[in-house]
Order: sequence, then C-alpha cells, then structure tokens
Amino acid sequence: MKTILSAALVLGICGLAVAQGEKADPVGTWKCEYEIGEMKRTSTLTIKKDGDKLAGTMSWPDQKEAKLKDVKLKDGDLTFSAVRELMENKFNVEYKFTINGDKLKGKGVLDVGGEKREFDIEGKREKTDK
Repeated sequence: MKTILSAALVLGICGLAVAQGEKADPVGTWKCEYEIGEMKRTSTLTIKKDGDKLAGTMSWPDQKEAKLKDVKLKDGDLTFSAVRELMENKFNVEYKFTINGDKLKGKGVLDVGGEKREFDIEGKREKTDK
C-alpha cells in the first residue's frame, strides 16, 4: 500500500511540474496592453530560444525592436529590461511577468529622473499557423 501511495505521489508531483513548465513557456509573440497617464498603449513582445537561453525584442507603434536585456524565466516569472525611446529621450524599463498558458500579466517599472513609476501590463500570445 505504501508503495502504491508513494508512486502516486511521485507521479502527481512530476505531473504538476510538467504542467507548470507548460504554462510558463514564454516563447512566441505577445501583444501587450498597458496604460500610462490614462492613455492606453500597446507593445509587441517577441521571445525566442537562443540555444539554452532566452532572447527577444520589444517594439511599440512609434519604436521598432528594442533588444531585450537579461531575459530570464524562473518559477513561471519572466523578467527582462528594454530601452524605450521617446522624443529623443531614452528610458530603461524593467519588466516582470507571470505567464499562465497564452496569457501574461505583470508590471513595468520606468525610471524617470531617479523616480520609479510602475504600470500594469497584460498580454496575449499570438496564435501561430502550424
């Protein structure tokens, strides 16, 4: 009886780990929406596998393809930073998302003159034709 319970417990934990891994797959193109200063904004996040590491870009309607820095996935959380250029000014934005299937949700933190400003951001993975 103990053997059966032990085997069931191990299989259950392995299944949970596999399910968590599947939910936390960041690879793909994500359409993101957020609001800053009561203005709705959008961006496109693209994450790819580069060997055993993650890499990617983020683009906005007025800025194309900023390369992501320090892309990491740990325990379902995706973190990275990107440089946002607005009116000849450059701002470093730190992002942290929780991935759940084809949705992500998190925050961006913008440093403006030493003052940190947070904003909520959500995204959906674009469907690919396979």
